[in-house]
Amino acid sequence: MNNLPEIKEKIKQFILENTYVATDQVQNDTLIFAQGIFDSMGFISLISFLEQTFDVKAKDSELLEDNFESIDAMAGFVLRKLNPEN
Repeated sequence: MNNLPEIKEKIKQFILENTYVATDQVQNDTLIFAQGIFDSMGFISLISFLEQTFDVKAKDSELLEDNFESIDAMAGFVLRKLNPEN
């Protein structure tokens, strides 16, 4: 799956299904940790979701806020993992 809009939509749906936040509060550029939508425990479930859904593996060195701070950041991370030669 290399379709950026589809990746973003799957991530957004996961966030909405696993939090009590209103749909209009989660945009592609919403900082989900800074806004308190996810905490450290949510981060673990988020990583598991990304790895299982997109068949990618996050290295310890990649577990940085820059890669997971928003839907845009996560989708970019997934695309980089799916297309390492780009």
